[in-house]
Amino acid sequence: MNAQQLRNSILQMAVQGKLVPQDPNDEPASVLLERIRKEKEKLIKEGKIKKEKNSSYIFRGADNTPYEKIGNNKPVSIANEIPFDIPDSWEWVRLSMLTIKDVKRGKSPTYAPKSNTLVFAQKCNTKSGNIDMSLAKFLDESKVKNYPQDEFMLNYDIIINSTGTGTMGRIGMFHDSDNKTKLPIVPDSHITLIRLSKNISCDYVFYCLRFYQPFLENQGEGSTKQKELKPDVIKDLLIPIPPLAEQYSIVQYLEKLKPYIQKYNETEISLRELNVRFPDNLKKSILQLAIQGKLVPQNKTDEPASILLQCILVEKEKLIKAGKIKRDKNESIIFRRDNSYYEKIGNEIRCIDNEIPFEIPDSWEWSRVSALGTMIRGKGIKRNDLTTKGLPCLRYGEIYTTYNISFNKTISKIPIELDKHCVHLNKNDIAFTLTGENKPDIAKTIAYLGEEPVAVGGDLACWKYHGMLPLYLVYYMSSPYAISKKCDLSTGDIIVHISTGKIGSFLIPIPPIAEQQRIVKKINEMLNIVKELYND
Repeated sequence: MNAQQLRNSILQMAVQGKLVPQDPNDEPASVLLERIRKEKEKLIKEGKIKKEKNSSYIFRGADNTPYEKIGNNKPVSIANEIPFDIPDSWEWVRLSMLTIKDVKRGKSPTYAPKSNTLVFAQKCNTKSGNIDMSLAKFLDESKVKNYPQDEFMLNYDIIINSTGTGTMGRIGMFHDSDNKTKLPIVPDSHITLIRLSKNISCDYVFYCLRFYQPFLENQGEGSTKQKELKPDVIKDLLIPIPPLAEQYSIVQYLEKLKPYIQKYNETEISLRELNVRFPDNLKKSILQLAIQGKLVPQNKTDEPASILLQCILVEKEKLIKAGKIKRDKNESIIFRRDNSYYEKIGNEIRCIDNEIPFEIPDSWEWSRVSALGTMIRGKGIKRNDLTTKGLPCLRYGEIYTTYNISFNKTISKIPIELDKHCVHLNKNDIAFTLTGENKPDIAKTIAYLGEEPVAVGGDLACWKYHGMLPLYLVYYMSSPYAISKKCDLSTGDIIVHISTGKIGSFLIPIPPIAEQQRIVKKINEMLNIVKELYND
């Protein structure tokens, strides 16, 4: 049961006489209704209200079922209209019988930039249940004379939004305390105003109408874009009336329950948000465990990561001698000594224990991302350059908006003659974005597993010659640790940027290559399970 269902259930108990016990000593509701009738007759004689042409009188017949007499017509049975049973001391009544003002909508106002009269709009009756007069507008002073005195809003007036998809049927109650300006207020034409007899608990009737709110929300007439709730629908609502003392008891009990329902609602919202976030958080947890060496067991027979790093260094040296890459003047080498981590850059050696984010297995090693290969920024490829034939190319939007961990096909193509100006992705290279709309999404990363070279556009970078399992690197770049680093080192507000140099400074945990394969396999298995469970 969600909070709204709980609220509706409690309201239903209240209006059915099941929320508080009946007291046989209470004055019955029939006596109260007779007092309200006399009050209305007096107001009619004084000319303060008009006599209803077809006033309703509901009573129990000899067969103990409800009958209604309207105007001078003969009484008719309304047993089929009664929605539920009520206690014997209660009575049924049409809402219009309880009002001391005609149930109708306000006038269409003429607004002014500033005046001494406010106009209550339906948006003032907020979804949260509060009245917000800061959303009111000002009435043209020349139009004030068109409003009779009884059309100015009073303390305890009940408001029903009468138009608008999503707002029609919304119930609110106005209090003088809502009006900080103390200016007089008139309702606009999208509001139906209910003003009740002083002999009844306005709060109780307000809660009855809140019970009817789901019904009223579906009683609109007109087009889908502009449905209207007619005042006659509201007037004819059947209201169950308890003895006055019981009305106060019901209201007191409902007010007592209100903070608990609110707390329940807040808990429900938190739980809903948690459920929405849970698949993503679960994925992040899987990736974080993976890069900490906690997702799959270590195998003592695996060649240690130190050997892998030595092989990467040897391969880089070959590429330097072949002129394919340049020597890094600030080459980083990280090693362990005396149970601490040190980094050697040039002739300088320093302890980096304070930079190590978490522990890793003994067979693993730490490295800077820059030490694993080279990062090359792509060349700008304009939209006008694209063609249906030519060299496949990868552009920013194809990663940022259609992110996959790997791909074999590309969407865009450029003419072959632009090929020589482009940076290329080759099989097992990594590509990532250098700009984005927010910090966590910066450096979105994919692995290219296709055979044919692919041109890379601007705002992307290639990570080449890294000597690692490509998908392990992709998952590393998607881990909470890497996301945190991206957020810390990126710049910009509306559009966020990060450089290849800053990404190159990331510390990356290096498992043995065999363990990288086991990690990627396990991640894929677990992410597929998450996808199936949450349709993600």
